[in-house]
Amino acid sequence: MLTFTNRTALVTGAGRGIGKAIAETLARHGVTVICVSKSADSCGAVAAAITAAGGKAKALAVDVADGAAVAKAAEDLLKEFPTIDILVNNAGITRDGLLFRMSDADWNDVISTNLSSAFHWCKHLARPMTRARWGRIVNITSVSGIMGNAGQANYAAAKAGMIGLTKTLAREFASRSITVNAVAPGFIKTDMTTEFVNNPEASAKILEAVPLKRFGEAADIANITAYLCSEEAGYVTGQVFAVDGGMAM
Repeated sequence: MLTFTNRTALVTGAGRGIGKAIAETLARHGVTVICVSKSADSCGAVAAAITAAGGKAKALAVDVADGAAVAKAAEDLLKEFPTIDILVNNAGITRDGLLFRMSDADWNDVISTNLSSAFHWCKHLARPMTRARWGRIVNITSVSGIMGNAGQANYAAAKAGMIGLTKTLAREFASRSITVNAVAPGFIKTDMTTEFVNNPEASAKILEAVPLKRFGEAADIANITAYLCSEEAGYVTGQVFAVDGGMAM
């Protein structure tokens, strides 16, 4: 059992998939979880399910690509909670396409949602962590940010940027006992990968590159994220953990 002592966490992209699994896992460990999603319905449903199961959760509908909206949400939260002890930047979208066919909007939307959102949340929530001299930040990146992936220039660039942000903030915040780490999922069974998982030809081709020969589960990402957010991970910072069945070895 991991150790959490009266901690509050904010998880972005918590309305479904990996974010939902992370929120539920932290709640099972006794963490109060703020479930953030652009959709009030999706984050509301997750928060309601956590509460119904005996956990503590709050839903917060925010467009994380909107820096001003994030700043306002963070300001309001810090009036309600003395500090947000744990921040998990998980929100992400894809707008795939080869470079010559990729529109400026597709590039900007992915960078704003996947990378700039993490910058804004860290900027506005980390200062109270520094005063408390305790904090955990986990950025959910991707093996695409480590290896690159044809047709995902925007997504891979955003996820690689999260790795650079992680390593830099780990150095900036270390003196205040705040750890900053990244988790890089491979092919995980979520709504985002359904078209590949359910296509026998596509899934067979993908699994050729996965030594464990299976897709991962959202719980695989949630479990390592929970560890990195716990007291037990206090001497781990600036690291990128690939949870990918061996793809990026």
